[in-house]
Amino acid sequence: MKKVLPIIVLSLLTLTAAAQSAKRERGYTSIERVCDGGDSITLIRIAPIPVFNRRADFRKYRRLVEAVKKVYPIAVTAREKMAGMEDTLKRMDTRREQQAYIRRIERDIKREYTPVLRKMTRTQGRVLLKLISRETEQSAFEIVREFRGRVEAGVWQLVAKVFGHDLKTGYDAEGEDRMIEQIVVYYEAGLL
Repeated sequence: MKKVLPIIVLSLLTLTAAAQSAKRERGYTSIERVCDGGDSITLIRIAPIPVFNRRADFRKYRRLVEAVKKVYPIAVTAREKMAGMEDTLKRMDTRREQQAYIRRIERDIKREYTPVLRKMTRTQGRVLLKLISRETEQSAFEIVREFRGRVEAGVWQLVAKVFGHDLKTGYDAEGEDRMIEQIVVYYEAGLL
């Protein structure tokens, strides 16, 4: 017993030291020690905890969190590619060059993202459209109309309506999309 007690105490001390230096553990994000006028204060930053009245609401929230985690990097990439495309298109002289460039970029995007998009659920697709609208500050309909024309934008709007979506709706961070905005803020802060 005398030999076991020091081993237990030593292991507990190393575990507490490891826990204090941890940056992202379950339930909290960080632990810091601050000296304030000779007093040492331990600051524990607690991760946000969503509270729901019904179990179904919590499941819906978790599904939304997983969808945002999966599609947010794609939306950020889309914003960056669109910005690059717009810069390149402004430098091109003729409409024919612009259309050829757009077709080439579209072909590259299809080749890269078709396998990923085919594996997405409807919820993930809806969240992707919302996040692209958030990142680009344009609705999906406006983006398609800008790069592919009015007729094709209308066709894609009809296809979206058949599946219960609307490409013309933008991103409303204060209203309908408040939950997605909250999740994105947590994701960007590294809390998810």
